[in-house]
Amino acid sequence: MMGDAFDYATNVCGIPGDAFVKLFVASTACMRMENQEPAYILGRGGIELMVDVLRETTGNAPQVEPQVRLSRSEAYWIGWASAYYQWWSGRTYAEFFAANSFEDLSRMYAAQHEADISRFAEVADARVRARFPHTNLRRIRAAYGCSQAELASMSGVSLRSIQMYEQRRKDINKASAQTVYRLARTLGCTMESLIEH
Repeated sequence: MMGDAFDYATNVCGIPGDAFVKLFVASTACMRMENQEPAYILGRGGIELMVDVLRETTGNAPQVEPQVRLSRSEAYWIGWASAYYQWWSGRTYAEFFAANSFEDLSRMYAAQHEADISRFAEVADARVRARFPHTNLRRIRAAYGCSQAELASMSGVSLRSIQMYEQRRKDINKASAQTVYRLARTLGCTMESLIEH
C-alpha cells in the first residue's frame, strides 16, 4: 500500500518525494497506518491512500487518472521499505523521515533494494537512533506527559529501575514481563513498543 502510494505520487502525479513525505506525515492517514487500523487499511490500495493524503492536506484530489503500474520503481521501494521499518521498529513515520529523507532513501536504493529488508531496517535504525538517541521508554513517557517519579508511582515499577532503563544502564529487553506490562499499561502502549531493537 505504501509502495503504491509513493509510486503513484512521484511517478504518476509528479509530486516530489520529499514533498509527498511532508504531506503524508502531516495527515491522519499516517497515524492510522502507524496504529495499523484494520478498518482503514483492509481493502484500501495505495492510490486511495495517496488520494486521502492529498485531499486532507491540500484540499485537492490528484488531477491524474489512476494507472495500474506493474513495475516496482525506486519510489515504490522507498514507500514499502519505510512501512516495513515502521512496523519493525514501532517508531513513528515522522521520526523515520526526519532521520531518513526521501533523498537519503533514494541514495540507499541501489545498495539496499535487492538486499534482505532486515539489513535496510538496521541501517535506517542507526540513523534514527543517531537523530533520536532516547530509549523507547523515555520517548513514550515524554509523549504521555509524566515524569519518571509519576510513572513509578502509577506503574508500581521502582523509580531507580525506570531511570536505569532510560539511561540504558539496565536492558529493558531483559526486564520481567510483569515489569514491561505495568509500564505499557500505565503509558497506554503495547509492551512491544517499549522493547529496544
